[in-house]
Amino acid sequence: MRKDQINQLIEEKHLDLFNWIEKQPVEKWIEGPKEKWTTGQQIVHLVDSIKKLNQAMSLPKFLLKLKFGKSNRETRNYDQIIKKYQDKLVKYKEEAKQFNAHITKPSLREKTKLLAKLQIQQKKLQHKTNQWKDSDLDSVILPHPLMGKMPVREIIMWTAYHTEHHTKDLIENY
Repeated sequence: MRKDQINQLIEEKHLDLFNWIEKQPVEKWIEGPKEKWTTGQQIVHLVDSIKKLNQAMSLPKFLLKLKFGKSNRETRNYDQIIKKYQDKLVKYKEEAKQFNAHITKPSLREKTKLLAKLQIQQKKLQHKTNQWKDSDLDSVILPHPLMGKMPVREIIMWTAYHTEHHTKDLIENY
């Protein structure tokens, strides 16, 4: 997937999320289904996830290569990444729950600020994606807590799907 396509996908997935949140009663921000995150916690999780990627993409590429190595395979396409992520979620369901068990529960007063943070982080990711060379997007790898080491291009595509995944969860359960 080309950089412009990835950025468009990131934009669309976040727009879907923001539009859904805008239409919801404020109570949904602080209340969630039993044993599920609140809408606010979902946003905290997404902000944290995308912020970590932006921080990593701000580091010198040679440092990333030194620490994590270089890709030794072809870059997967979007559908392959989604399939692998869904398979991993099923296989490591309990571990994924524990990994994310301590997400803070933001107050209603924090809603506007958190949504702005997510939008800023999303725009930063699009900008950083455009700044990177295609060869670096495919050769530099970063660790993903569930999926292992992945080329940066794949993690950026996964980030778009990650937002969609949480938006679908909100729509279906809230």
